[in-house]
Amino acid sequence: MKNTSLLIADDQDLIRESLQIVLNMDPDIQVVGLAENGRTAVELCESIKPDVVLMDIHMPEMNGVDATKLIKGRWPEIKVIILTTFQEVHYVVDALSAGAEGYLLKAINPADLAAGIKWVSQGGSLIPQDIAKLLINGLNAQQPPVIGGGAKTAGHFGLSERELQVLSCISDGLHNKDIASKLFLSEGTVKNYISSIYSKLDVRDRVNAAKKAKENGLLS
Repeated sequence: MKNTSLLIADDQDLIRESLQIVLNMDPDIQVVGLAENGRTAVELCESIKPDVVLMDIHMPEMNGVDATKLIKGRWPEIKVIILTTFQEVHYVVDALSAGAEGYLLKAINPADLAAGIKWVSQGGSLIPQDIAKLLINGLNAQQPPVIGGGAKTAGHFGLSERELQVLSCISDGLHNKDIASKLFLSEGTVKNYISSIYSKLDVRDRVNAAKKAKENGLLS
């Protein structure tokens, strides 16, 4: 598998440089460009064609939402992940409407940030179900959903999109090592997701987790 080429767009020098150092430590990611504003991000996309753009929201000259619209309009094959905070969800809805593949929080663990970038580069998405519903139903983004520590619930069990992906792997009979490889996660992170899934489904093992998921239509 080839390295994922990444462009980082953020107006804060410290964040931009720190992200470059941290993400370049991952052998599957190569930071190929840095942009201090949305306009530069668009220009760099034209010249270097990165696989993924990690896009901040608030930047001078051109914000992340407008830059995303231009990038996805001109180069739809370039993936865009919005890097944001809890307070900026309404901007995220605008960016996702423009074609961004997902969003990540600035407080994310570095390992999970790298995993999310690789997930999106492989065709995955990081769109919480509540935001997806807003987009599908065309609701007014002036009334954004309240997002806590993760994606919205699946049914009444509270499973996030990522937990559903892990649950699907469990139902397919995959072991933790295989799940980690498939979803670009560490085995420790997979174990944490599984523990959370057990708690939310009120089960104690993989067999009953898979059984309950199928009984309640949680897996497509």
